[in-house]
This record gives sequence, C-alpha cells and structure tokens, in this order.
Amino acid sequence: MTKFFHSLTLVAVLAASPALALEPLNKEVHINASLVAGQVGDTIRKTCPSISAKMFTVLGKLNALEDYARDKGYTEAEVKAFLKDKTEKKRIKTLAKEYLTKAGAVEGDAESYCKVGRDEIDKGTLAGSLLRSYK
Repeated sequence: MTKFFHSLTLVAVLAASPALALEPLNKEVHINASLVAGQVGDTIRKTCPSISAKMFTVLGKLNALEDYARDKGYTEAEVKAFLKDKTEKKRIKTLAKEYLTKAGAVEGDAESYCKVGRDEIDKGTLAGSLLRSYK
C-alpha cells in the first residue's frame, strides 16, 4: 500500500509541475552551432575556387538538424520563422564571419579562405564535412 501512495504522490507532483519550456531557438546550442558551421562552409565554397559543397551531405545534415529540432519539441512553423528571421540570419552570418576571421580567413584573399576550408576538412569539423577540396 505504501508503494502505491509513493507512486500516486510522484504522479501528482509530476502532474502539478509545469511542462519544461523550450529555450528560444537562438539559444539552442546544437542548432546554432550547426547553422554557423553551415554558414562557414557556404562562405568558404563561395569564396574559394578550389572548394565546393558536398551537396548530398549538406542536405543530409540539414534533414538531420530538422529532425533534431522536431525531436526537441520545436514546431516546423517555429523553425521556419527562426530561419527566415532577418535578425537571426544576420547574427548567424556575423558569428560565421568571426569564426572565419579567427581561423585566418582574410576578406579579399580567396586563398586564405581556401586554407581555412582545407583545415576544416582535415580537422573533420562539421563545416569541413560539408566541403570538398580539389587541391
């Protein structure tokens, strides 16, 4: 009987507790890190003539990220609104630019972006996994 009351008490406490609220998408670490890595890869491929995107890998990672967001409890509408938000796009681009600069990329110097891209590929980073080097 005591076990029954303990179980009942646990159920009552859980039912009375508010549901865990999702953190805002712009604070979700994995999603933001993935978006920054994607932006880093995209900037490298657009700047460096000897690096291109592995499009099937990019699409696969994007689908996996969407699945991750859904599994966390975010709705498709929330994710789409976040991805279309101009302020968030600018924030992600700024973070990617800061990352690239810190890694050695210099605006106007395509070869510096190529070097960063090859380094990302060699290190096996998420950005590097999205890229293919022809050098």
